[in-house]
Amino acid sequence: MSKDKSEDKFEFSPYQIIVIALLAITQFSVILDFMLISPLGDMLMKSMSLSTKQFGFAVSIYAFSAGASALLTAGFADRFVRKKILLFFYTGFILGTLACGLATSYPMLIAARLITGFFGGVIGSISMSIVVDLFPMYKRGRVMGFMMMGLGASQVLGIPISLYLANIWGWQSPFLMIAALAGIVWIVIFIKMHNVTENLKIKSDRNAFAHLWHTASKRKYRIGFLSTLFLSIGGFMMMPWGSAFAINNLRVKPEQLPYLFFVGGLSSLIVMPLIGNLSDKMDKFKLFVLASIWMILTVLVYTNLPPISFWIIMLMYALMMVGIMSRMTPSTALSSDLPEPQDRGAYMAINSSLQQIAGGVAANVGGLILVQKDNFSPIEHYDTVGYVIAIISLVNIFFVFRVSKLIKITNAN
Repeated sequence: MSKDKSEDKFEFSPYQIIVIALLAITQFSVILDFMLISPLGDMLMKSMSLSTKQFGFAVSIYAFSAGASALLTAGFADRFVRKKILLFFYTGFILGTLACGLATSYPMLIAARLITGFFGGVIGSISMSIVVDLFPMYKRGRVMGFMMMGLGASQVLGIPISLYLANIWGWQSPFLMIAALAGIVWIVIFIKMHNVTENLKIKSDRNAFAHLWHTASKRKYRIGFLSTLFLSIGGFMMMPWGSAFAINNLRVKPEQLPYLFFVGGLSSLIVMPLIGNLSDKMDKFKLFVLASIWMILTVLVYTNLPPISFWIIMLMYALMMVGIMSRMTPSTALSSDLPEPQDRGAYMAINSSLQQIAGGVAANVGGLILVQKDNFSPIEHYDTVGYVIAIISLVNIFFVFRVSKLIKITNAN
């Protein structure tokens, strides 16, 4: 029996499946590179005798560098073939990650993270631009759900393997592994991905900086930027201290950490495709509100946990990750529908820049709020970070509502 045409239009072509897989693996490598700082945090702080402020700066320098890079490239993002600009920045990311693996001191680590952030921070916005160019809105939620699985996959596969390697060969070894993996992915993208040139078909008489200013100055775009800004702050504020909190406060053993991140990542892998599918079938804002409320409740519980059974800790961590990840797909899908085709690349680049800068500020603020008297004492005021995240998440709901309302008005016209 032949399929109904209305069902066919929701299916992906073989080439679209290849593109989704390549972009998802690319996101996996970039996310894993950044996410590694959290599980390796306790090891790094102890091996280099770093304070919470120093470690916070090591995290934020990546974000600040990525934000500056995204802003600098925003005006040029719509003037080059997407594939070529993706390969260029992915090359820099690979070299920066390799430098992280070769770092033997704190200054070398800072320099390497700066390079990695400068190139890696733009890759997400380039990938999003490719998705928006190739996939219509009614397919986009599922595509973004698969791409967001990069975070879950990094925890299920990448982080446990990385921690295993780090325990044997030192904290630098996981970065060498990522550089090798990314090198293979680069070759496959070069061979298999077609040139995405939809953006070049739309001519603009503005120069790159005028195009950047034009995009940044649009009122409806600014509302989208604010929604991204508040979406990013919460996760960055608590994420870097995850392993230090688990080990020093919850009394999780270092050899148990891979299981904690595995469970959190597995829950994300299971939930994200479901959320992506729901995002295409129901109101995205309503889905975002439900996910945000779930996240707020679980964050408040987790950041106030005392040393208890490891099974309960894993359960609460998994439930928290479900909330954190579930709100990203509908909000990202909504935000991606705001820009006009001729502004898409610049909008995504500015969006990525603000996301990274907000993360850098949040990591620094987290480093100022949190206190650790020595490398083996509990992290103090982690509960305060949870309360701040809850307030920020409530504000974020308001801005995502504004984005949703703007899109409905635009579609109605």
